[in-house]
Amino acid sequence: MQWWNDLISWLTSSESQSTVFAAVVLFVSVLAAGLLAAWISSAAVKRVVAQRDREAKSAAIAALVDAATEASVWNSLTPQEQVLADRTVGQADILVRLLPIRGSDVAANWSAHQLHELKRASSTFGYQLDPAVVEFRDRLLDWQRRPSRTKRQFQNDLMRWRTQRDETPEQTTIDEQEAWVAQQHHDRYRDAVTIGDTSGASTAPTPTIATEATGPTATTMPASDATR
Repeated sequence: MQWWNDLISWLTSSESQSTVFAAVVLFVSVLAAGLLAAWISSAAVKRVVAQRDREAKSAAIAALVDAATEASVWNSLTPQEQVLADRTVGQADILVRLLPIRGSDVAANWSAHQLHELKRASSTFGYQLDPAVVEFRDRLLDWQRRPSRTKRQFQNDLMRWRTQRDETPEQTTIDEQEAWVAQQHHDRYRDAVTIGDTSGASTAPTPTIATEATGPTATTMPASDATR
């Protein structure tokens, strides 16, 4: 225990006060620098994550708005274009559900219902629903800015639509009508493609047979007036 007594004696002596003070200041400085570096790194990482989240949200919302624009003219798209639009909607739906925002699954369900209504209106009435597309875009942008409040609005809309669907006695007839309209749309484009294939006859020029003279042309010489 002699070394411990010597250490205590040295620490309490007047000669070691400057050394002890410098050591304490150095320790506090290193600790403060470490905490400051950790805080700066954490803030930088949070900014990067927030920026990536904003980019992901913007990309997902832009894809949904573009899908809504195509859904508003759904009846004028070809079946191939409809398949591509459905694939885009599916990818955007997955992106929205994976977003780190409160109520992202509710927003995805609400968007899916709205897109279905836009398709149905386009197939039934056949015109572009500009006000509906604008409202769809504004509601999604509002959800991006205020997710908590917009989530409750989306939930209320989904519950209201579910109640209306349950209370509609002719819902089966409506579903059958929508399926019939979709089938007529596909049949119309299929018939157009068939007509285009059958009418594409060969456009090669018709060969012509040229008639050539098989012998020299006989020439008639005029007779002389005087007979020798």
